[in-house]
Amino acid sequence: MDANHQELLRKYAEAIVKVGLNLRAGQRLIITNATSRGVPPAGRALVHEVTKAAYAAGARYVEVIWGDEEMNRIRVQHAPAESLGEYPKFHVNAILDMFKNGDALLSIYANNPDVYAGLDPERLSAMQKSHLQNYQEISMLVSRNAINWCVVASASPAWAAKIFPDLNPEEAEEKLWKAIFESTRAVQPDPVAAWQEHIRNLKKRSDYMQSKGYSGLHYKGPGTDFTLGLPRGHKWISAQSLAENGVVFTANMPTEEVFTLPDRHRAEGTVSATFPLSYGGSLIEDFSVTFENGRIVKVHAKKNESILQKLVDTDEGSTRLGEVALVPASSPIAQRGHLFYNTLFDENASCHIAIGRAYRFTLTGGEELTEQEFVAAGGNVSINHVDFMIGSPQMDIDGIKEDGTREPVMRAGEWAFDV
Repeated sequence: MDANHQELLRKYAEAIVKVGLNLRAGQRLIITNATSRGVPPAGRALVHEVTKAAYAAGARYVEVIWGDEEMNRIRVQHAPAESLGEYPKFHVNAILDMFKNGDALLSIYANNPDVYAGLDPERLSAMQKSHLQNYQEISMLVSRNAINWCVVASASPAWAAKIFPDLNPEEAEEKLWKAIFESTRAVQPDPVAAWQEHIRNLKKRSDYMQSKGYSGLHYKGPGTDFTLGLPRGHKWISAQSLAENGVVFTANMPTEEVFTLPDRHRAEGTVSATFPLSYGGSLIEDFSVTFENGRIVKVHAKKNESILQKLVDTDEGSTRLGEVALVPASSPIAQRGHLFYNTLFDENASCHIAIGRAYRFTLTGGEELTEQEFVAAGGNVSINHVDFMIGSPQMDIDGIKEDGTREPVMRAGEWAFDV
């Protein structure tokens, strides 16, 4: 990579530290990847730049947990079946130590979307479920914004080859880096200022949705006729959040969404995915999900339906929704004209919903409720949180008022209101 790439990597890392994490002087930072239990080797260059930027911002200490997806693949292929529930708790304990100290957490994706392609779904599911169960305490702390956290991505050869299969490896990786830099505003003269303006614009959208106080949303599009409820006290959130440690942070880079809490008890109809879902190293394609009384009662997929079904069967909360997000079909990510095969990016090209765990901060006072109280209020509890994309330029969305009347929220995939 040339000097210009290195400069863009530096600017990207600086934006991650100053906007994403908003790292405070004296904080420690731990860098990992929840999916592969550590940052893949391809993320090394970004880890190093983030570490430099973190120390420049006054970090007290920076640590990274490295991971190796191929080791996980080998394990699924060759380890004794009864051992696939084994789990190295020392990684979890290291991250929990940071939470208890009020420090910061960064997740860097540099994953191969096809790393687990062709593996026995039963064995793969056993390993993945063990990870989700052991990681649950961390996931719950993230869901309530206990500390400032952020999720970002680094290009990798396997990921680039998946997106741009017609290019040679070097060209594909350069093109993926270009897409990442542009999507995260690293190419702007002042990325931090560009992010601040973007955050202000997104907040206008979330403030509008909050002011409407809708009791539900209705979606209509190809293969989709779907209604979900919104509980009393739901909060529409955009880019920034306030952590319990007092730090205002931006959890995802990139981000184009405004999102809130769906009522786990109220979801009816069928919704069709408009993008493949990259889940656990496999791609689920051309799929739909049908809900009755808030629960998923049927799934269908042309590819990897068994993996989708196992996702839904993980626990009771995986049969219900934990997030609903609105994104215009003309978002900068969508305008790129290609899939990323990565939810961090693809969810910002399309309206989406999430199976599983809800974010406590999307309900007024949700952080203070017991698990039972949160569920009773409409929140969902699960070891999973998996987004899938449902928006398109053919999608219409109505807001449903308490009296049952409806008004446009989106038409033909675009906002139906000005702010």
